[in-house]
Amino acid sequence: MPHLSTASRRTVLGGALATGLLAAMAPGSLAARNAQARPAGQETMIGVPFERHETVRVGVIGVGNRGNSMTIGWSAVPGATVVAVCDIRKDRATNMAANLQNRGRPRPADFGGTADAYKTMLNTMDLDLVFIATPWEFHHAQGKAAMEAGAHVMVELPVATELAELWDLVDTSERTRKHLMLAENCSYGRNELAMLKMAHEGVFGDVTNGHGGYLHDLRDLLFADGYYTDDWRRKWHTRSTASFYAMHGLAPIAAAMDINRGDRMKTLSATATPPKGLADYRARKVPKGHRSWNEEYINGDLVTCMIGTEKGRIIRAEHDVSTPRPYSRINSLAGSRGLFEDYAGGGSTGARVYLEPEHGGHNWADFAPSRGKFDHWLWRKVGDDAAANGGHGGMDYILQWRTIQSMRTGIIPDIDVYDSAAWCAPVPLSVMSLADGGRAVDIPDFTRGGWVRPRVGLDSVELDMPPVA
Repeated sequence: MPHLSTASRRTVLGGALATGLLAAMAPGSLAARNAQARPAGQETMIGVPFERHETVRVGVIGVGNRGNSMTIGWSAVPGATVVAVCDIRKDRATNMAANLQNRGRPRPADFGGTADAYKTMLNTMDLDLVFIATPWEFHHAQGKAAMEAGAHVMVELPVATELAELWDLVDTSERTRKHLMLAENCSYGRNELAMLKMAHEGVFGDVTNGHGGYLHDLRDLLFADGYYTDDWRRKWHTRSTASFYAMHGLAPIAAAMDINRGDRMKTLSATATPPKGLADYRARKVPKGHRSWNEEYINGDLVTCMIGTEKGRIIRAEHDVSTPRPYSRINSLAGSRGLFEDYAGGGSTGARVYLEPEHGGHNWADFAPSRGKFDHWLWRKVGDDAAANGGHGGMDYILQWRTIQSMRTGIIPDIDVYDSAAWCAPVPLSVMSLADGGRAVDIPDFTRGGWVRPRVGLDSVELDMPPVA
């Protein structure tokens, strides 16, 4: 059984991820089933469009590092207005409201000061979309509450950390008829979307395997006082053995493979290296009197998930934030007629391809010509605005612009609750697999059989943003 620290209430709450999962693997248990039966009265959210909104009223829960920048991004999208902001630290919400006012935007109502302040915001404001950017352990409860209050929801990664919570979000979405979407900005990266279009147009032949992940040296930020409020992100390394954040690399690969749109992720087996990186960094960089010296790190430096799909494809998803390395989401896709590799260095895109019959002689080719040919319409239409208004190279704004466009035009979202649950399932499933010696565990079918039907996702048809009155 994975070791859990019990230093704080937050640790105890979040520690539920690493407890009870072995019991849940017993034959006949919910976690061991391929799919749960849909409760009476519920219907699928697959193919359900947004209702049309002339203006999208946005409420934000959590305006720390991530929430701050994303709130500014939401306010910049045509037809979106941030009408409410909330943070447990009330001064953050008040400062965010003043910031938007200083930028010439309407000043939103601000809430905060207690752990339940977000409920007051949800119950008193008319909101169309709620964006959640709080620590991971709060995402499930806040996302569920927002849907029950009548809003669609976008949640930072992951949407939940336990299988029961993922199922609950699926059921709540179906019951309330409100969409819940993972804020997977990397799915809207320029290279990722071009890769997806190439895959769907047969450039790689029959796609057989992919490799993605989140490899980001966060050691300095994890130990930086005040960067992660109450050290929340570092504390997860003391309480769980999970692959916390592989969705950034997994989601684009899954989309290119049409996961939940003709194929599905079926099994997962996990491995982990010893947890050496954070303790080594602390020994060399952190003063002896620092509170982190009371912590024991149990999360492996590199957690690797091998995922098999119903059609026999393989996805390798990795997570490592604890060792020295250049940033990479890996982002590689291969098939019977060639492959794509991102983060390979060189060229304007940082990526390379090898495709038949164009290339030969065992020599890689620059990805730039292929990206120019297969550049997604969102980047051609919004790319200049994205660079000016969004972080992470503009993909934050592309995600936000597309979400607001979808709500204002009344179309089906690119990313739905089933995608969100599937992409986040490796968090608890990696714990289960590691606790059982790396044995493969079943990945639930959150679509309840709906995955067999091909449908459009991120490979959307070009559409204009409605004019703002």
